[in-house]
Amino acid sequence: MNVDALLDRLLAKEGGFVDHPADRGGPTNWGITSAVARGEGFMGDMADLPQSLARSIYRRRYWETPGFHQVAEIAAAVAEELFDTGVNMSPAVAVGFLQRALNALNRNGRDWADLAVDRSIGPATLGALRALLRVRGQAGACVLVRAMNALQGARYIELSEARPTNEAFAYGWLDKRI
Repeated sequence: MNVDALLDRLLAKEGGFVDHPADRGGPTNWGITSAVARGEGFMGDMADLPQSLARSIYRRRYWETPGFHQVAEIAAAVAEELFDTGVNMSPAVAVGFLQRALNALNRNGRDWADLAVDRSIGPATLGALRALLRVRGQAGACVLVRAMNALQGARYIELSEARPTNEAFAYGWLDKRI
């Protein structure tokens, strides 16, 4: 999997500087919130956040650290979905969706054991993904991505219901992320 191409697609989707009044994350640039940028040592105006820094943050915090690169070695489409969801909702939420979907697809533990939904990529999660591909082939990866998208879509609706100002983002979330 070409991570640079994945980052190119993400940055095109995220766009440049935005300061939407309904966004709890405050000003963002390339999809990076000011809190994340500050945590990475960037102290300038968010409108000036370099794309190169955004790429570095995404690669480390949203690809390597959560272990999505390990998933890419097994199923690239699943890793790409984890990355995109992780950027928008957090890597832990994305992994939780993966684990829940794998549990739902294991035919009551006949194909692999249920996973603890610990929201962390580890040997058991990677083993369950490998088992899914052994049992279902590449079609299994496609169904898994659909299941993860279903969970993600439901979460967007829940976020909009819980905080009506999130409705400003619901259409874009469902259009660009699902």
